[in-house]
Amino acid sequence: MNTVVLAACLLASAAALADVEVVSSSSVGLDADRLEHVNAFINRYVADNKIAGAVTLIARRGQVVHVATAGAFGIDDPRPMTEDALFRIFSMTKPVTTVAALMLYEKGAFQLNDPVAKYLPDFADMTVLIDGKSVPAASAMTIRQLMTHTAGLTYGWYTDHPVELAYQQAQLENSTTSDDFISRLSALPLRFNPNTRYHYSVASDVLGVLVEKLSGLTLEQFFAEHIFLPLGMHNTFFNVPLEKQDRLVQSHMWDAKTGAIAALSEDLRRPTANITFFSGGGGLISTIEDYWVFLEMLRNGGSHKGVRLLGNKTVAYMTMDQLTAGIRDHGAEQYPSSHLYPGQSFGLGVGVITDPAQSGVISSAGEYSWGGIANTKFWVDPQEDLIGILMTQVVGAPYSDELRFAMKVATYQALTELDNAR
Repeated sequence: MNTVVLAACLLASAAALADVEVVSSSSVGLDADRLEHVNAFINRYVADNKIAGAVTLIARRGQVVHVATAGAFGIDDPRPMTEDALFRIFSMTKPVTTVAALMLYEKGAFQLNDPVAKYLPDFADMTVLIDGKSVPAASAMTIRQLMTHTAGLTYGWYTDHPVELAYQQAQLENSTTSDDFISRLSALPLRFNPNTRYHYSVASDVLGVLVEKLSGLTLEQFFAEHIFLPLGMHNTFFNVPLEKQDRLVQSHMWDAKTGAIAALSEDLRRPTANITFFSGGGGLISTIEDYWVFLEMLRNGGSHKGVRLLGNKTVAYMTMDQLTAGIRDHGAEQYPSSHLYPGQSFGLGVGVITDPAQSGVISSAGEYSWGGIANTKFWVDPQEDLIGILMTQVVGAPYSDELRFAMKVATYQALTELDNAR
């Protein structure tokens, strides 16, 4: 890392969000001096070449109390990080897709236990590969199972099973349209029988196509017209406008040989323009301010500044544990990277803390969260009425959990008032 980049990386500056007032942390029960721990830990990761830069945000009781930038746009981009930087949020797209589907659900477009094949006929008569033999699936996958990753789908991350290899060969990530994606995916056998285990998967991408079929809009159009525009999220896209491309943070990967981050090669970077298949599982690019607005809508029971996207009861249902113990724990030892943290289960599109004592980090029961593969992360804690967001950009880091947990510890240790004790 050259000296110009290093100088930028060792700075952490308070940022002023364009459309959001940042209030005194003491006014909502957080100690300002102790909250500086957030900047300190981020700066350590920058100095150790574990991240090039980051933006962090903390809000409580509907008020933003901390937003800060640190480091640079990239190891090859020495510009100091800015609060309006654009990040590939990858799987943080999933909660947005789930909200879109639930908006249609509230309008009576489907029932959660409807078979997916009722609306996407390509998924009729699915098979499961068991002991090398293709057999009819024991049941049809449902829309609720798409939202809970219990539909029997996978991601093709493993090499120990023919279905995983078939996913890799199908190259779903190269799909050019929704029809192309569904055609490729539905031709593959299921990895598991539906409703037998939690297994992280392309289910949210299928859910995104379902939104398209039921609404008559592309996912890009639905998000823009029914979520982003009403909430004032003007910096969240599948296709980044040309005039905003310079705000994109550089993509990085962890280089185990050097023990530091490296620029992600061009052939591994996802495009940011001319996209025609809109991945409901991982396609969005956003800013920390925009994503806070989305989370604030959820924290407030489905509405933000007079705009209601979902009913209070729908958000409560979305963010409660949806898994039985057997489904949650089935396959945990064999597929740990597809599994959940100890003390965590899954709602509709989000992870949910069910047992804080088992989670390995300060947490609250009912807290919901998710993250992206490039180390973006959010959590919403209804008990403490608190939101935390971390935006950085590095794939494959062995310290991902450590980074995310450090953000939580640095936040919670600054609390001077506990809402759960009121």
